[in-house]
Formats: sequence, structure tokens, C-alpha cells
Amino acid sequence: MKPIFTVAAAVFLLAACGPEQGPKQTIGTIVGGVGGAVLGNQVGGGRGRKVAIAAGTLLGAMVGSRLGRQLDEADRIVAEQTTQGALERAHTGERSEWVNPDSGNSGWVVPTRTWQQNTGAPCREFQTGIVVDGQEQTGFGTACRQPDGRWQIVQPAA
Repeated sequence: MKPIFTVAAAVFLLAACGPEQGPKQTIGTIVGGVGGAVLGNQVGGGRGRKVAIAAGTLLGAMVGSRLGRQLDEADRIVAEQTTQGALERAHTGERSEWVNPDSGNSGWVVPTRTWQQNTGAPCREFQTGIVVDGQEQTGFGTACRQPDGRWQIVQPAA
């Protein structure tokens, strides 16, 4: 799992270096890169796995960057509201969807596992997807409920 987080850290650094990238494109680059690293980790073993992780990260970052560039502020807001609602109210395995009729972009969130931290705060792993121009980009994450009731993403799911 260590190579994934090393590559993911590199994606975060690369995304931060692009001054011409807006926040949507940066987020898309990060989500795509991390998702690609996770998928690459599923392939092969030994040195082949490292190559698959690197290739998955780069390909995911490129696709995610393109998709992120095309999301607008209304997409981001409705996606965030849907994610917060799904993490708060949806049962494990229940899909919550969003659509922006103005842009035609859409997405979904599915909580996949729930547990409590030592502090008693609930945490949930989830899968999410964004569809732009018919192309879907998926990712995974972990979020925990904060004292103010808001769910905050704390790390990519392992």
C-alpha cells in the first residue's frame, strides 16, 4: 500500500504546481491520480505492480484533469451536497445521485463501510463517480463526521 500513497503524494504535488489549473482541474487531477494508483495496485506483483501504479496514476491524473476542467461551480456544490447527504443518511451500499441540468454533468456516491473512531465519531468509506460528456471517473475515500456535523474527507480508502 505504501507505493500508492507515495505516488498519490506526488500527484498532489504535481497538481499544486500547475498555475494555469483552476481548482476544478486540480481536484480532478488529484482524484484521477489517486484512483489510477489504486487500480494500478490491483495489477501484477513486484516490479510490475510498481509500473502499473505509476501508469495508473499518470493516466488517471490526465483523465481527471480533463474532467475537472469541465466541472463548474454548480456541479461542485450539488456534488458536495449529495456527498454530505449520502454520508449522513444513506445505508451502506445505497447509491445517491446528482445531476446538474444546466451542464449535463452528473455523479454518484455510495457509502461502502461504516465504523466509529475511538472518540465515538462515525466514519465511512465511500465510492464516488463523476460523469462529464459521457465519461465516468471514479474514486474512493474515507470521511468522518466533524463536531459541527459536517463530513470531512480524511484520506483515500485503502
